[in-house]
Amino acid sequence: MNKVFLIGRLTRDPDLRYGSSNNAIMRASLAVDRTFTNQSGEREADFVSIVAFGNRAETMKKYLTKGSQIAVSGRIQTGSYDDKDGKRVYTTDVVIDEFQFLDSRNSRQGDMPSQPADSSNSSPESGLTPYDFSETMDSSNNDDIDPFKDFGDKVEIDDSDLPF
Repeated sequence: MNKVFLIGRLTRDPDLRYGSSNNAIMRASLAVDRTFTNQSGEREADFVSIVAFGNRAETMKKYLTKGSQIAVSGRIQTGSYDDKDGKRVYTTDVVIDEFQFLDSRNSRQGDMPSQPADSSNSSPESGLTPYDFSETMDSSNNDDIDPFKDFGDKVEIDDSDLPF
């Protein structure tokens, strides 16, 4: 199993480039605090290279800047290449499958679409508000669409049908 979960802050603005097939590729570095302090009582950090592709990469470039706090989940990917001097360089990246903004909405800069008022994941104590991408991904109004309309009539289940 290759699964990674990280929470940290970007050490630089995301770098967005496009590959040969016009696929977006975002690269950045994430500073992740260690859980312990060193002998001087200071908390050290690890600097993890992260990469995202496609729409996720474009979204991260659009809304994240140096210092933004995010949570990511993904997988570790290693690779290598020969530099201009012919020396072999080894790389280790976290390829992002999912991410979530952790900054408060008020501390974020930029022109972000509005957050739904009744977000179930927001925490008033912490000021953290997750961002809903549905508004940016699809501008049509789908509020009246029933995703289960083609599944037939309502199913009635009696308590005796349940195995517990």
